[in-house]
Amino acid sequence: MTINPYAGSPFTYVAEPAAAPYSIVELMPGVRNLCEYVRLAPGERVLLLMEHTVDPVVVQAIAAAAALRDADVRILSVPPFSAGGWDREAPLGIETAAFHEADVVISGTWWGEVHTAPLFFDQIKSRSSRFLSLHMTATAGALLTGGRLPAEVFYALLRRALRQLSAATSIRVTSGRGTDVTFSGPAFDPDPGALRPGDWRPFPYGGANFWPTDTEGVLVVEDSTVTGVPEEPLRITLEGNLVRKVEGGVAAEQLRRYCPGGFYMRHGLFGLNPKVRLSGGTQFEREKHAGAFYCGLDGLTDGVPVKSGPGFAHCDCQVDRPTVVVDGELFVEQGRLLMLDEPEIREVAAQFGPPDVILDDNPVMILPRRYSGAR
Repeated sequence: MTINPYAGSPFTYVAEPAAAPYSIVELMPGVRNLCEYVRLAPGERVLLLMEHTVDPVVVQAIAAAAALRDADVRILSVPPFSAGGWDREAPLGIETAAFHEADVVISGTWWGEVHTAPLFFDQIKSRSSRFLSLHMTATAGALLTGGRLPAEVFYALLRRALRQLSAATSIRVTSGRGTDVTFSGPAFDPDPGALRPGDWRPFPYGGANFWPTDTEGVLVVEDSTVTGVPEEPLRITLEGNLVRKVEGGVAAEQLRRYCPGGFYMRHGLFGLNPKVRLSGGTQFEREKHAGAFYCGLDGLTDGVPVKSGPGFAHCDCQVDRPTVVVDGELFVEQGRLLMLDEPEIREVAAQFGPPDVILDDNPVMILPRRYSGAR
């Protein structure tokens, strides 16, 4: 029997509650931040690549904001994508052709188009489009909470985090449910700022992403893209960056069946956005919450890791309230990102409103629109 308080999180846009039509007014601060983040300019060709199941109010909010900036907006409604290349033979000719003609792509998918070959990172980087992904976050709830955090505050958090994390030789992640895993030699994404041609980024902006050289220990999965919330503890033992053992009843069997050839640790992410939801949020939303952690297992190819292509058996695993120690120094304590209390972060937040409000990591207390980034 599960005791995870987030067990009721949705598993598809179909399971998300519909937003009231007039709520579009309350989504606009988050959508404004989205448009500024993607550097949307007048006259640009904008493609809204939205699954059939995305709430129309969310689509209308984004389209209206882009049109207000005099962009040339197109909306393409597409079938839902499958997780981790589960349906890797799906024809995507229309989606790919539209993507190739756009200056900006704003994608509202559930599992993430980056698990498919025609829209994988190498294809995005080969084009001049700026690709913004609302994977599991094309929802009113995400725009109302995490989307309202001013970008300047997020990037202050990211720069501060990278100063500590990028120099690390080892990072240990533990949890009250039994996770105890150590990452060695991590390589982190740099702080690139707003989008440039060929960039792919998630929204709401969320965390510090890394690729470990080695991973050792036990990961107890609290939620994953393959199993959802497990009915009993799902324990994954890692040695030499490879998954050596999977234990945990039905969920373990589901994971093994998903990729019979085995898994390796591909990447991880430390959440940095204090306004992103935990309770009620999707997995890819919760991963971005300040103090949360998730990691992505990927399927082996003929028994070895292949990192140059899409993860055709990719499984993201969530730990909601970890403790994280970086080279012996406490970074996150039971889900609390300690740098939220640091003077340099509070100084940036004070440019937008009271730091105690801007940086409060209880997103149930929605950030008032006057503190959400408007000048």
